Amino acid sequence: MTKPKNIRAWPQHLPYQLTTPATNLYFNLVVSATRFPEKTVLIDAFGSLTYRELLCQVDWVAGFLEQDLGVQGAERVMVYMQNCREFIIAYYAILRVGAALVPVNPMNKRGEIGHYRADSEARVAFCSKENLDELLAMDGAADLVAVIVANRQASTGDTPARLPPAAAPAVYDFESAMTARRVPSYPVAHDPAQLAVILYSSGTTGSPKGCMHTHQSMMASTNTVAHWMGMQSETVVLAALPFFHITGMQNMMNVPIYVGGTLVLLQRWNRDAAAELIARHRVTHWNTMPTMLIDFLASPQIANYDLRSLRRLGGGGAGMPQAVGERIKALMGVDFLEGYGLSEGMPFMGNPAAHFKHQCLGVPLFDTDARIVDPESLRELPQGEVGEIVISSDKMFNGYWQNERATREAFIELDGERFFRSGDLGYVDEDGYFFIVDRLKRMVNASGYKVWPTEIEALLYEHPDVREACVIAASDAYRGETVKAVIVLDEAAKERVSAADIILWCKARMAAYKYPRLVDFVDELPKLATGKIAWRQLQEAERAKDRAAAVQIDGPAISNRAVSVEPSD
Repeated sequence: MTKPKNIRAWPQHLPYQLTTPATNLYFNLVVSATRFPEKTVLIDAFGSLTYRELLCQVDWVAGFLEQDLGVQGAERVMVYMQNCREFIIAYYAILRVGAALVPVNPMNKRGEIGHYRADSEARVAFCSKENLDELLAMDGAADLVAVIVANRQASTGDTPARLPPAAAPAVYDFESAMTARRVPSYPVAHDPAQLAVILYSSGTTGSPKGCMHTHQSMMASTNTVAHWMGMQSETVVLAALPFFHITGMQNMMNVPIYVGGTLVLLQRWNRDAAAELIARHRVTHWNTMPTMLIDFLASPQIANYDLRSLRRLGGGGAGMPQAVGERIKALMGVDFLEGYGLSEGMPFMGNPAAHFKHQCLGVPLFDTDARIVDPESLRELPQGEVGEIVISSDKMFNGYWQNERATREAFIELDGERFFRSGDLGYVDEDGYFFIVDRLKRMVNASGYKVWPTEIEALLYEHPDVREACVIAASDAYRGETVKAVIVLDEAAKERVSAADIILWCKARMAAYKYPRLVDFVDELPKLATGKIAWRQLQEAERAKDRAAAVQIDGPAISNRAVSVEPSD
């Protein structure tokens, strides 16, 4: 096997390449349930599940999908839920019948989720009771024929609003779907090329695009994480990252089930609850975001918990400040190991535990070729020069769902191999480690969540008092970046509408990570000769303000920049 080029610190105990199992992801659950039937696979607020129990419940829901709802292979099924055991059951049940999963962020509102249903052409959806109002109020809700509702996560006892009976999809209770105890009538299809998951990512255009992952790409990712992070049957993970996102889905759900480990589920982030779960259940692996860890360390109760069971701590989404990393090491006895991945595939890079570097993406992992190229000429650049990160990997998605043009634009060919254009600017050092510098794409990275400005602008234009809007990224000490809206109001609204009014309006209509935290009112927006808004000019002006603020050392900087308004919940 060939050692990855230019990498000086590859872990000696690991091979350079891996053979990916040619099986359906569902089969991983079957194998673990066969090997460890009475072992606990899941611990949550409602108790625990064994592998045998989980497999039975997955098969029952799969049977309901097939026999009662007529779900067939290659069909797409939406899952619109918070992290919960029902998410895991639905996930594997969908794969069991050969269908493809379409996970949707449960923070998304009715004005956002209609696109996912329409684009994927899903006719069946799973959701939590607390999300049912939003689902049934989205555009195209009547095109759903069935919704399976998990009542366990209900936040209130209210009866959800419903569409008129003639237009509403049939609504089934999740527990009832299981208690029917039907099972699929045909064996599992082990086709590595079969579509498994469509993960929506903003990519290079304004409308969210579906990243098509096959069982092969998902299995390659699962196998990679298991080996790189040293996961095995006694692994206990803290599952606090959302399952709808590729990092939580793979690192905190699919991989533990693949190796026969245990998931300790934290449905919503709470720093003291996280510490208590780590201590009580002797968690060994935790994949998280730097923003979560910064909040975690800020808890006045943190010293009261024994966190030394942790053997592996890592994540990405934003750089981990070195000073924070040192506090983590002192408190938990482990280093925070950064990695790199995208909705289009992960993990592509990771830091070797024995030779990690701070604020570094790491080295390309098994069967991954990463390079730095000039964004315009696509010429490969030498060590140390900044350019676009491009990647060829077995963990890569197959393309964007029903969007051949975007797929063509996302890939280039180098030396006869297909490489994905990440849109991230970075460089590689003399040891083969990659570092990220900036992004080529127009995108805001808020606590690891990618926010596409044109999507926010489209919603802002629905505000009756907004004449024009441009969304850019602003620096944020906690989230890394946050969303800023630069707005031109109608004349009649200028004395009446405040920044707080705009933010509250947005908060009611957008996911929490999307809505603007900063609002700046201007008389006019800069324009290009074509009449398009010159967003780059606004973005550069914002970055210049951040740079100016950063060099002020004589006490707190006083700035006339837009005021941040954070409405109370």
